[in-house]
Amino acid sequence: MKERQTSEGRLFARYVSQNILGMLGISVYILADTFFISLAEGADGITALNLVLPIYSLIFAIGAMIGVGSAIKFRILRAKNEQSADNYFSNAILWAFLFGLFFALAGLLIPDRIVALLGGDDRIVAIGTSYTQIFMLFAPFFMWNHICNAFVRNDDAPSVAMAATLFSSIFNIIFDYILMFPLHMGMAGAALATALSPILGIIICCTHLLSAKSTVAFRWSMPSFAKLLSACRLGISAFVGEISSGVITVVFNMIILGLAGNVGVAAYGVVANSSLVAVAVFNGVSQGSQPLLSDYYGRGKHASVSKIIRLSIATSFMLSILILLFVFAFAGRIAAVFNNENNAALTSYAVAGLKLYFTGFVFAGFNIVGTGILSAIELARPAFIASITRGFVAIIICAFVMSWLFGMNGVWLAFPTAEFVTSLIVAAAIIKNRKGKI
Repeated sequence: MKERQTSEGRLFARYVSQNILGMLGISVYILADTFFISLAEGADGITALNLVLPIYSLIFAIGAMIGVGSAIKFRILRAKNEQSADNYFSNAILWAFLFGLFFALAGLLIPDRIVALLGGDDRIVAIGTSYTQIFMLFAPFFMWNHICNAFVRNDDAPSVAMAATLFSSIFNIIFDYILMFPLHMGMAGAALATALSPILGIIICCTHLLSAKSTVAFRWSMPSFAKLLSACRLGISAFVGEISSGVITVVFNMIILGLAGNVGVAAYGVVANSSLVAVAVFNGVSQGSQPLLSDYYGRGKHASVSKIIRLSIATSFMLSILILLFVFAFAGRIAAVFNNENNAALTSYAVAGLKLYFTGFVFAGFNIVGTGILSAIELARPAFIASITRGFVAIIICAFVMSWLFGMNGVWLAFPTAEFVTSLIVAAAIIKNRKGKI
């Protein structure tokens, strides 16, 4: 028993630590984007970036839903030695191409209308159009990168998945600087660096997928809508985990534009982009534990499932406390990094926002990990309910109510309030099923 527990603990530490590093790589290059854009374009650049981030989130969310859900089905079916496991990778790749093509065409034809629709005035549309057009043209690659990474991770190669994410992020940061400054490409350069980075990630993932160690294979066949639905049921929490930031951004941008104008939206850009680092940490815990949970669940090892769940929840709680302490200690310095113009109003809004908004991660960390747990062991319905509550219902209601009651402080407090409500649902679902699948 002790040997089994030690093995589980070591596997958990290996998978989770490597996935946290990989997910942090994604958040760091988004922060680098924000920093370089603030240097090149000032507050207007951050505003433009923040307005189009929901489209970016939607592309990532669809890729995550298809990729994570398909990889979960692959892992569970492979643990049961079922032949149908082999079809989920190629089905995911083909469906991602179809979805990505839609975004690519929209980016090619109407990027300015998209920026305007998201709330940009003429000045912001002028700044943000090239950025939007370029990253939308590469939508299929963003989705394929998510899929390849999820399958590599679930095929017992978390080190390769981590390397793919980290090196693509480093590439993005380096070329952000080169394209924006020495080559003077501005926002278009930032978009091009971001758009090319998933291609490097896919190439690194292929070092495993095309190797003798891989049990994943691409097989040409007609895309199966039934398999897509089966995968998406389990990937819905990953979808909402990605899309929720986009939904929150749209709602908050609308409210903040009315309360504090473009400076308020720029301040929210600082808060939102900083929060991506925290989200990345908890996504790392969730995605790192998922292959272990799905494998143990598929083999009927319920005691092992329970141990991984306990480790995941305890880890998320400890990390949330550390993140909160860090933000409270360095909120002023974080805001200053993205305030190249030394705008006093931006600093005031951002510092208050960071401290109030980040209190929500005490609950958000548990929610991200908890919904991932429910999906990994095929509890799709409670995962869906919790995810929809967190990403849409609770946050939208709280944003409007809290901002009406408390103004800008209410905007920042909407996030922790919504996450608290969601945590009650997630906790109830886990407790209810502790004697069943858990």
